Amino acid sequence: MSTFVVSARKYRPSRFDDVVGQQHVTNTLKNALRNDHLAHAFLFCGPRGVGKTTCARILAKVLNCRNVTEDFEPCNTCDSCTSFNENASFNITELDAASNNSVEHIRALIEQVRFQPQQGKYKVFIIDEVHMLSQQAFNAFLKTLEEPPPYAIFILATTEKHKIIPTILSRCQIFDFKRIQVPSMVGHLEEICTAEGIKAEPEALHVIAQKADGALRDALSIFDRMVSFNGEQIRYEDVITNLNVLDYDYFFRTVDAMIAEDQSQVLLLLNDVINKGFDPDLFINGLASHLRDLLVCQDESTLSLLEVSESLRDRYRRQAAQATPSFLLTALNLANDCDLQYKTALNKRLHVEMALLKMTYAQHAVDLARNGVTSASATEKKTPDLSKEPPKTETNGSSKPETTSKPAEVKVAEPTPQKEGPENTATAKDTNTTSQEDVPEHTSTPEAPEKVPTPPSPEVKPEPPKGTTATPKLGGVNAMMKAFKEKQASEEKERVTEELTLDNVKAHYLKYLEGLEQETARNLLKSVILSLEDRELTATVSSKLVEGALRQEQDLIQSIRDNFGVEDLILKVVIDKSKQRKAPKPKKPLTNKEKLAKMYEQNPNIKELADRFGLRFDD
Repeated sequence: MSTFVVSARKYRPSRFDDVVGQQHVTNTLKNALRNDHLAHAFLFCGPRGVGKTTCARILAKVLNCRNVTEDFEPCNTCDSCTSFNENASFNITELDAASNNSVEHIRALIEQVRFQPQQGKYKVFIIDEVHMLSQQAFNAFLKTLEEPPPYAIFILATTEKHKIIPTILSRCQIFDFKRIQVPSMVGHLEEICTAEGIKAEPEALHVIAQKADGALRDALSIFDRMVSFNGEQIRYEDVITNLNVLDYDYFFRTVDAMIAEDQSQVLLLLNDVINKGFDPDLFINGLASHLRDLLVCQDESTLSLLEVSESLRDRYRRQAAQATPSFLLTALNLANDCDLQYKTALNKRLHVEMALLKMTYAQHAVDLARNGVTSASATEKKTPDLSKEPPKTETNGSSKPETTSKPAEVKVAEPTPQKEGPENTATAKDTNTTSQEDVPEHTSTPEAPEKVPTPPSPEVKPEPPKGTTATPKLGGVNAMMKAFKEKQASEEKERVTEELTLDNVKAHYLKYLEGLEQETARNLLKSVILSLEDRELTATVSSKLVEGALRQEQDLIQSIRDNFGVEDLILKVVIDKSKQRKAPKPKKPLTNKEKLAKMYEQNPNIKELADRFGLRFDD
């Protein structure tokens, strides 16, 4: 049978100094041992695979070690340490709360607490995944956890601290374990490679550490898998193939193509990634991480946030110098939106391609928006200068103009509102019309007639060369929007408003009620009585219910203002208490005598019957 032991067990730390990335916990525990200031209950919280159970075992071993070192580490040579390493110690009890979570299991544990340790000073109870205990088990454990015997110490470990009841938390000394950083994890893997005689590329170890997501146990499991695949050499290409990780070279080439605005190269790179079996969402997520790394590379103070090998740092710096922060932020935002909407997209590949194309031209759009390219020469057609003398034209094939006819009157259409400028005296769409009605048949004037200027020929825009994509000009859109707003404002000023009278307001109010969708609100608001005094519109309502319905119609007062052109009109709501329905007074219950008298009053025959037979009311 094979004697292979996985690295997570073989290289499990046996001393506090060997624990990776949790120095804040180990130093505190060692100082507590040094000062003899040790609590009776501990709670170790943190993600999986960060050393919670390992620190609990080392602490339990130190408490019963007979030859503790000067820095309060276990000697690993005495009888207590040897028996613990061989899982034969009776002073240390480990309980898995995931499978032993009932009241009976906790009662059995409490029974063991009553017995003193056979050898050593302390009896240590390690309860792993303590959040799995039931509510009844927690309640049964409370009293023992609060006041245990002087020789009993409890160490609880959990990955979900929020599931533990507050009464347990208040009785424990809590230690929060953090995720192990990539550099610390890579250093530990390098030590294992040295001990095992394995050659590993630094980039390969960084990929393993990043894939582990802060859990050293996961990193060691991946490391064992890579050793089984490659033998005594771990290469970067083999790691990314086995772990289904995209090569960082794809992201470098994609960003280079985006900076150069080469959309064809970007789409070809995505196609290559998909053909290799990777999901498009995986590519967009990896690209977002790459853009984030480039962003932190642009400042020396944030360079420490870059978790890559030293050989890649220079490459990140070079590409970060070519990209602007505005481009990186815009592309990062587009990648995030693409990832959020990826699950709901029907055509997922097209969804990712659209996001990549937006990133490709993101810098161009940002530059246009920042520079404000809205000049008339770039966005509008050139118009003729009517102040200059127009060119002479020949009529009826003769070089001399007719002197017997009056020149036609020239009417120039009003120009569309444009931006102010020396060149914007007329628009390209100005047309010159000649009125034939004003021309008399025979006149005799010695003056030469004025010449009608010929309309300018429309400006012909050159077509873009084949293979290139024309980028829309933001300045033209801005000019069009400004012209539209100015035209709309002029129309608002020219609009004839109705006279502000009470009858007109009532008519507009009823018309507004007809447009309401809810019939209940329409019926309530029909009972409102309107009165007008100067610029104050008073609405008299019969109850608070009608008042609330009226105040919910926030567009009503603005609609009246716009219709009558009175912006300072005020709406005042008044409740007429006289129209409120008074609640009926509760009826007082009648006594038996009152009921009998009521019956006599309604039917006199009953009284006659009672008198004839001598019937009397019995109290």
